[in-house]
This record gives sequence, C-alpha cells and structure tokens, in this order.
Amino acid sequence: MLLRSILLFILAALAEIGGAWLVWQSVREQRGWLWAGLGVIALGIYGFVATMQPDAHFGRILAAYGGIFVAGSLAWGMAVDGFRPDRWDVIGAVICLAGVGVIMYAPRTH
Repeated sequence: MLLRSILLFILAALAEIGGAWLVWQSVREQRGWLWAGLGVIALGIYGFVATMQPDAHFGRILAAYGGIFVAGSLAWGMAVDGFRPDRWDVIGAVICLAGVGVIMYAPRTH
C-alpha cells in the first residue's frame, strides 16, 4: 500500500507539473496551442490519478500532494529548465516532504 501510494504521488506530480509546464511553454515561450492542449490533458490526467490513492479523504490526499508538488516542481526545474535550487529551496522541500510523511503515513486509529 505504501509503495502504491508513493508511486501514485510521483505519477500525479509528473502529470500536474508536466501539464503546467506545457501550458507555460505555450504561453510564455510562444510554443503554440498544441502545447497548451497537451498541458490541459496532462492536468486532467493528474485529477484522475489523485483519485486512485488508497486513502479515501480528499482533503488529506490534496494536502499531502502539496508537499510532493513543491519538491517535484524543484526537481522538474532542475531536470528540464536547468534551475539550481539554493539551500533554502532544498530545506523548504525537505520540510514539505516531512509534512507529507506525517499527513499520509502517520499511524492512525479509525
């Protein structure tokens, strides 16, 4: 279950961040409407991937995903745009990922 959840978060991040990046490229870099259309499709895929998380609580999933989005966005920028995060970016991302761990994977009594 844990591995499935983590893999779904990674897939969701690729879809959402990739989709937003495609729209960015379309608008900010004048790449054309095809890029925007592909971005919108990817963003829609993100919405469906998020529903596949094993936890049934929408608020918890989206709150935790926020931390994944922060770290994933920095990683995407490094991999695709040559962005180099500074130590504060890295510290902030680590804090966000710690929050993901607490929100999603802390033991709970139901």
